[in-house]
Amino acid sequence: MSAGTVYGLHAVRALIERGAARIETLYVQRGHREGRLDALLELARSARVHVEERAMSELDAICSGARHQGVVARISAGSSLGEGALDDLLDRCTEAPLLLVLDGVQDPHNLGACLRTADAAGAAGVIVPRDRAAGLSATVRKVASGAAESVPLVQVVNLARTLRWLRERGLWVVGTDADAAKSLYEADLRGPLAIVMGAEGTGLRRLTRENCDVLVQIPMQGGVATLNVSVAAGVLLFEAMRQRRA
Repeated sequence: MSAGTVYGLHAVRALIERGAARIETLYVQRGHREGRLDALLELARSARVHVEERAMSELDAICSGARHQGVVARISAGSSLGEGALDDLLDRCTEAPLLLVLDGVQDPHNLGACLRTADAAGAAGVIVPRDRAAGLSATVRKVASGAAESVPLVQVVNLARTLRWLRERGLWVVGTDADAAKSLYEADLRGPLAIVMGAEGTGLRRLTRENCDVLVQIPMQGGVATLNVSVAAGVLLFEAMRQRRA
């Protein structure tokens, strides 16, 4: 399953609405019709997307057996952005920018969920390392439910260097660490901000931690020691949103 494939009703609808020009072919399951799929096909036709019918077995093969809901889009390559796009991304922000930085998150389901949460919280973009981390894939797009088409994903070569550059651009860089002395509720998250989350199981790397302005922890009341990275990202992003609206 290539990075040039998007499947699932929500993900494909978002793609048509926000980037129809990138769709090379839209495949729909032959003989399969229901309300949401008919509405999607009408949207595709109005956007002049090329549509072809395929047997369910063919769609299953394209998606390596993943649940595609009868619709698969082949798209042109080159979805994520390089670090050179960060300058323009920040310049286009009309309010204090909010960025989510993921330090080596490798699970595509977690990356997709983080993109979805970032979209809901109004983040301007998500930054990930280019190596040893998940990038945009069909699985990521499916889990993101359209957020991969609205939230820019920026892949950088050197994350520590990027964090230094963000600080020079005036962003306050807040890292998360279970052992941090400060609670996230004690942190000021109202200005230009980059929230940095660690990888599953390992947390922030040393150089990443050293290039944060402050480290905060999420207060935990129950017996569970840690949260899934996408859940933790949601806690931080929505606390930032709450403070900005207060």
